[in-house]
Parts: sequence; C-alpha cells; structure tokens
Amino acid sequence: MVVSLVRLATVEDMRSLVLGLAATLGLTLTATTAPAGASTLDVTHQAGAHRAKPKVPALAVKKLVTGLDHPWDVRPIGDGRLIFTQRDRATVSIWDHGDVRTVGNFPTASVWVSGETGLMGLETDPEFATNHRFYTCQGGTTDGGGHEVKVMAWKLNDALTSITGGKKLVGGFPTSSGRHGGCRLLALDDGSLYVGTGDAAQGTNPENKKSLGGKTLRLDAKTGKPWPKNPFIKSGNAHKRYVQTYGHRNVQGLALRKGGGVYSVEQGTYRDDEVNILRNGGDYGYNPVPGYNESVPMTDQSLPGKQISAVWRSGDPTIATSGGGFIYGKRWGAYNGNLVVGALAGQRAVFLKITDAAKLAKVRAPAALRQFGRIRTIVDGPGSVIYVTTDNGGGNDYILAVRPKR
Repeated sequence: MVVSLVRLATVEDMRSLVLGLAATLGLTLTATTAPAGASTLDVTHQAGAHRAKPKVPALAVKKLVTGLDHPWDVRPIGDGRLIFTQRDRATVSIWDHGDVRTVGNFPTASVWVSGETGLMGLETDPEFATNHRFYTCQGGTTDGGGHEVKVMAWKLNDALTSITGGKKLVGGFPTSSGRHGGCRLLALDDGSLYVGTGDAAQGTNPENKKSLGGKTLRLDAKTGKPWPKNPFIKSGNAHKRYVQTYGHRNVQGLALRKGGGVYSVEQGTYRDDEVNILRNGGDYGYNPVPGYNESVPMTDQSLPGKQISAVWRSGDPTIATSGGGFIYGKRWGAYNGNLVVGALAGQRAVFLKITDAAKLAKVRAPAALRQFGRIRTIVDGPGSVIYVTTDNGGGNDYILAVRPKR
C-alpha cells in the first residue's frame, strides 16, 4: 500500500489520518494518557476482534472392529485398547491393535436376552489401570424364575484375558418383554456410579419413586449401596433410596461435562427424544397412564409439582437417540466441548453445542457419520478420537474410530 504524505495543519488532522489507516489495517486506536499539551496515540490490535472462529473440521472415519452384532457399549482401557459389549451375543471382548479376544469366564449363559434387553451398558472403574474393575448393566433371571435388569461389578486378571470375580451391585429393575431395558452407566471419580434405566414399557414406573424403572440412580460403586447424597436417602423404601431423578421414559445415555454437570439422553415416543441435565431429585415429567399411553408429552408440565424441561429435544419425528458423550480437544475445532449423541432410527450422530448455562446453542449432524446405519453409542477417547458403535445386527456392525482431519 502506498501512502502519500501531505502537510498536516493540526494535531487533529494527524489523528484523522492515523485513525483512517488503522481502520484500513483492521486495528483499533486507544488513546493513552499524556502530559498536558502533548498528543499520543497507541495503535493496538483489538482483543479478539479478528480472532478466527473455530472451524468445523472434516471427519476421518475408520472401521476399527468389524463383524459385530449389536455392540452396545465401548470404553478405552489404555495402550490403545478397547473393551466392549455385544447385547445379544452377551459377550465382553477386548480389541488390542487389530486383535479381538473374548474375555474368558464371563457368564454369558446367565444374561437374559430378549428384544432390547441383553448385555448393555459398560463402564470402567476410574482406577481400572490398577484394579482391572469394570461394570455392566444386563438382563438376568431372578431366584423366583422371573427376569430383571441389574448392575454387576467384574474384575479381570492381570493379563486382561479372564474374569476373576463378580458381584451384583443392584438389581430389581422392572422388565416386560425386554422393551425399554435401558441401561447406561457412568462412573465418577468420587466413587459413585450413575445408572440410567428404562421404564419397561409400563406406564406407572416413571413417576413411581419406589420403582427403579424410568429413573437415573446413583450408588456406591464399591458396595452397591445408595449414594449418601441421593435426595430420598432417608426413605424407608429400599428402591427409593437409589433414585436420583425420575419421570424418564428410556434413559439410553449418560455423559459427564468437564467443569460439572451430568446429562442424560432419553428416547422419545414418536417425537421428542431428549437431552436433560440431571438435577438431584428432579422430575422429568413422563407419565404415560392409564395403561401405556405414549401420546402424552415426554415432559408433561401439567403434572403436580415442577417438571424439568429438556435442554434439547428432537421434535417430531423421533430419531431414537442413544448413547453419547462430551468430546474435547483443540483439533475438534467447532466441535470441541460438544455433546455428541448417537441416533438409531435417525442413523446419524448429532453434535450439540450447549452453553455453560445448559442452553442449546447449535445442532449439527455431519454427513461423514450418516453412512453406517443405526448408531448406538459415542465415547470420547484419548488423543482427539471418538469411538462409535453401530447397531444394525446380523453381524453387520462396527466400532468406528472417528478423528478430525488434519
């Protein structure tokens, strides 16, 4: 750029020229304090004015594990390895850099598999690297010959090849045909374990605090006892003491946000899948009675008391949301900090930007993840990678590794 020099008659003339040049260069001028009779201009970059907005990255998708059948959940376990469950095969397996092995001594035959219920949610203990402990949520048979959904704790041997011990932490979640069996797990560093449950397609369960169906529960991951900070911990009813939130239809996802806040992902009826932020003792307003009346609102504000509205809802029609998690890392660009949720009927991944005040800011569904059919769950991994499980059945499922392209 060429600038012609002209004679400037006054200080104000000089100020005008400098301001004009600064505007052309994208700069902001800040006047500084100067002695009387002097004129000083400080030319600085305007803080943040020209900071580039994070870009939406293109995604690179790799089929990491193939030939699976309804892989329900997956977790990274260090050194690039994964542990995962398959719902109908009722197996726990480990992927180790291309090699897949089924964990020995897992009691597959004891898992009740029916419809949407089988071997479902999986979570690793925060100290898994040293204690080799993990948790599952699964269908089972009661002593009386009936069925339940329950949470189990397991321990692996040092080689991570075989189960060396197991313990039932909590059970008695209601069942029917296997529909709406839930069931997602989330372990926190404080020693608590969150459990999201389904209502078993029974209309009275969600609002009945003495039922473990249609709830989020919180318990001590070591003992299985109700978490001492639960809202109904002093109740005389054993089930009610586990309840953290109620009024849910079918909780399919649980996700912890950095800085605080646990979110649930819930499948809607023919409409209104939901993402909710969990409030201790909160009522989320699903009450499909009499019978199992799925025409009622997912969050029915006409019920007694206060019902907590969803952070996000799908609208009409449902896309059948499932598992999800918050993802982090600068390489994710505009996706950094998003809650990413899998959709079964919608056959996509939904990236939700949520503000610190738990308000929805942006929704995206990248085309790169709309090519693999039904998506069951999404889990953040180390090193700017997310792991995605599909849910198509018939041995046509995958675990995908998804990264932002460089």
